[in-house]
Amino acid sequence: MLAKRIIPCLDVSQGRVVKGVEFKNLVDIEAPEVLAKFYCDQGADELVFYDITATSSRQGIFCDLVSSLSEVVNIPLCVGGGVNCLDDFDRLLRAGADKVSINSSGVYDPDLISRAASKYGNQCVVVSIDAKYMDGDYYVLTHGGRKKTGLLVKDWAIEAVKRGAGELVLNSINEDGKKEGFDLDLLQLVGPLVQVPIITSGGAGGHEDFLKACPYADGLLAASVFHDKSVVIRDLKAYLDANNIRVRRCI
Repeated sequence: MLAKRIIPCLDVSQGRVVKGVEFKNLVDIEAPEVLAKFYCDQGADELVFYDITATSSRQGIFCDLVSSLSEVVNIPLCVGGGVNCLDDFDRLLRAGADKVSINSSGVYDPDLISRAASKYGNQCVVVSIDAKYMDGDYYVLTHGGRKKTGLLVKDWAIEAVKRGAGELVLNSINEDGKKEGFDLDLLQLVGPLVQVPIITSGGAGGHEDFLKACPYADGLLAASVFHDKSVVIRDLKAYLDANNIRVRRCI
């Protein structure tokens, strides 16, 4: 069994880390460079950095932030937000990203996944899926959870992997920021359908929530519980290790 990855998520708006509930009511947390360094020192296995208000006019600012983050951490950095073409991949990778995450753009231009995987390799292409349970199934939403697509998560997950996604991030809108546990139903739905690593996101409230998700996810992503220090990465890894879950050791 591969070691489980513990992954803090930095949602950035206007150059600051923010956090909300169900993708709404965002509050200011901290400067991204400060949190990135802190999590790296705590033993995080990877960082996910999303510019949640990215626009084409702000790409230069975003790349400057990515460059700053890459200088203060020595762990893989996955970056997303406003990625709409191969040129965006180029800019972010040159700025220091190890992997690039796409979300809405992949839904509306699925061939972008294929083109990116062909040019940079599957391992570089991450497809992030904003999933919401409604009307008896999980559906894909885009534009930060604001736009319905009518596309089923299970169908999109299969297509994204076929097109070359090397990893999927499943963001549960229903559980986001609530600290009531990861969406295990969503994980159990998608997991058997694909043969790439799955990262679960949305809902972590305590150590037990991470443990419960381990059978279904390769990576455990969270924001709120890490930001408010109700869960400390070193302690979490020790807890998982004590429960026979293989984790990478802290530095």
